[in-house]
Amino acid sequence: MDFAPGPIPDTEPPHDCPRCPRLVAFREQLRAEHPDWWNAPVPVFGDPNAWLCIVGLAPGKNGANRTGRPFTGDYAGDLLFATLAKFGFTRGTYQSRPDDGLALDGVIICNSVKCLPPENKPTPGEIHSCRPFLAGQVDVLPNARVFVALGQIAHQSAVKILGGKLPKCRFAHLAEHRVPDGRMLIDSYHCSRYNQNTGRLTAEMFEAVFARALELRGA
Repeated sequence: MDFAPGPIPDTEPPHDCPRCPRLVAFREQLRAEHPDWWNAPVPVFGDPNAWLCIVGLAPGKNGANRTGRPFTGDYAGDLLFATLAKFGFTRGTYQSRPDDGLALDGVIICNSVKCLPPENKPTPGEIHSCRPFLAGQVDVLPNARVFVALGQIAHQSAVKILGGKLPKCRFAHLAEHRVPDGRMLIDSYHCSRYNQNTGRLTAEMFEAVFARALELRGA
């Protein structure tokens, strides 16, 4: 699959990013097993003039690592893009593939870790190593004032790059945190298959996060 940079390409890691040896080895293994998959750092997706930035965890094996677009092609993406559509953030129809013509208005999706980690569990060192890419991408989003963190790892990375303090910013679903420059962070349980299947996260709970984001935009 050809490499295609995201909407803010100067902030993306190289296609063969060497920073995390474990993730590099896993990437090479999957390139041998699935040569037609993306199998590379996944670029951001969305509107570079977004006022809302969603911070995810990392690419899913059969989702973004396969398709090259965040949350595209897996169970988590079904709920995320359906919710974004319900709140008017999308143009076109999500069809679980990167060439479906879907576009985002007012929102952009970034990940805390750019490459697929084994078992969807990055190590603390890998999260730290990848954080400069997330920070660089947020730095060039001039209108992003509201952030949604999907899960605790995304929450921790978002707090750190936004200048907050983790002891004061505790993760909880629908928790809100105002960082020193006035930007707002809202926490959400991750829209993973596990969280949905166990009932930890329902569609109504997830929608409440984006309803609150819209309220904060006008605050």
